[in-house]
Amino acid sequence: MSTVQLGMPTVRPQHASPVSTLRGERGFPEAAREALGDATLSANMRHATSTIQGKRAGAVREVRDWQKLRSAGSALKWQVTDHLPELLEQLEESVAGAGGVVHWARDAEEASEIVTRLALERDAREVLKVKSMATQEIGLNEALAHAGIRAIESDLAELIVQLADDTPSHILVPAIHRNRAEIREIFLAAMPDLDPSITDDPAELAEAARRFLREKFLDMPGSVAICGANFAVAETGTLVVVESEGNGRMCLTLPRTLISVVGIEKIVPTFQDLEVFLQLLPRSSTGERMNPYTTLFTGVHEGDGPEEFHLVLLDNGRSSVLEDPEGRSALHCIRCSACLNVCPVYARTGGHAYGSTYPGPIGAILSPQMTGMSGTDDPNSTLPYASSLCGACYDVCPVKIDIPEILVHLRAKDVDRRREARGEFHGSWDLALKGASRLMSSPRAYDLAVRSAKPLSSLLPGANIGRLPGALPIIPGWTDHRDLPSPPQSFRSWWDEREKERVARGPEGPASDGPGERGRARSVDGPAPDGDASPADDSAVTPDGEEQP
Repeated sequence: MSTVQLGMPTVRPQHASPVSTLRGERGFPEAAREALGDATLSANMRHATSTIQGKRAGAVREVRDWQKLRSAGSALKWQVTDHLPELLEQLEESVAGAGGVVHWARDAEEASEIVTRLALERDAREVLKVKSMATQEIGLNEALAHAGIRAIESDLAELIVQLADDTPSHILVPAIHRNRAEIREIFLAAMPDLDPSITDDPAELAEAARRFLREKFLDMPGSVAICGANFAVAETGTLVVVESEGNGRMCLTLPRTLISVVGIEKIVPTFQDLEVFLQLLPRSSTGERMNPYTTLFTGVHEGDGPEEFHLVLLDNGRSSVLEDPEGRSALHCIRCSACLNVCPVYARTGGHAYGSTYPGPIGAILSPQMTGMSGTDDPNSTLPYASSLCGACYDVCPVKIDIPEILVHLRAKDVDRRREARGEFHGSWDLALKGASRLMSSPRAYDLAVRSAKPLSSLLPGANIGRLPGALPIIPGWTDHRDLPSPPQSFRSWWDEREKERVARGPEGPASDGPGERGRARSVDGPAPDGDASPADDSAVTPDGEEQP
């Protein structure tokens, strides 16, 4: 009798749990519209993102093989993606061999329950935290508070957000939406015994935060600290935390018990691989050659650092991202935030408009995949459209995540879902795009539409098209928030006029150069009469397209 191999049964990976802070209450368009009306927010965002952009550009220019480093980082991340189960098992074995304990958490509830239980077993009523996106994602502070445990953020920006009862709006600088005057008011309201005469000078504000936190560092009854990790080395069980203030170093060395919550995608295969990422990350995030504090720790060591180390490996929807071959590279993100700082959409709306722990371009592809896009009313279904697809995010990504390509992929999935849903196929987008398809598939109809645009625009009072009625599909979304220039002369009309002029001049007459350039003749062997350089000129052109004298 022959046997049939049925294979191993599989279970579809689950999305992130509902308690995760990965989905806002409103869609991006509504939230962004409100953010655009906040002048203070716009000024804060514009100043902060442009400053970080400038620092990053200067740091990157120093590295001659930057593009090779990016390629190396991307290749390593693809290796992790392709071999994630084996590497996770290797990491567990390495951490256990070094005296640590590994816990597996399928979702936010399991991760929070593990951390809360560990803290309660050690009679901790206060715990210190290092800045961590993973703990923010699972709502750990709220879960601890429900159990009677107060979590104190030791990172300055995270402390500002916590004291203001706010949420982070940036991956690297959580309080980027706050200015110095606002921070001073927050400290005065939340810090006991703070001198009312304190100014908004950064040095004074930092000193106030330092005094407040030092008391916490030195008075920890349960002596428990919680951190994340930038990288986890499968080969050695080493965790890496990079930061700029020194608070992380104190949290990682002073307490008796250290708990680290780490997403399963943060793994790297070998210790040597860190040499690539520790060059890419600081330059892309803070614009520095190296972070001021780079802490590497492996397990526990008697008389040195924490006596207990617990590693919580968090899934919470990451397996769902891994399941999609076209979208899984979103897991390659090393949380540098470079894509946020160059994104024209993020710079104008800020991070809260995205409704997720992960804002900006990376959040627009990561959050919907982790939570799933369940329908038109799902706020995360709007995130793939929160982009102009300009491509700046891909250009700066240190591990070459093609964010625009994934955005288009997620948009296509959303459109396919709407096509399958009864009553949604005939939405304004579908009708408008169906009409555009028919128009552009008929040369005669397209020519008629293009030729009629110019005469119709002459009826407009100004150079720009004003707001159009909301009943029209798609178009009002443009005219409500930007100037739409009146159509200029079409290429077909210009070409017809050019041909008529050429015939009238005869075969020896010079041709015009293009729309708006009639009468500017250009010689083949030398510069044009107005002095423009010809292709035969001696000026050199660099690969970037910049002329050099």
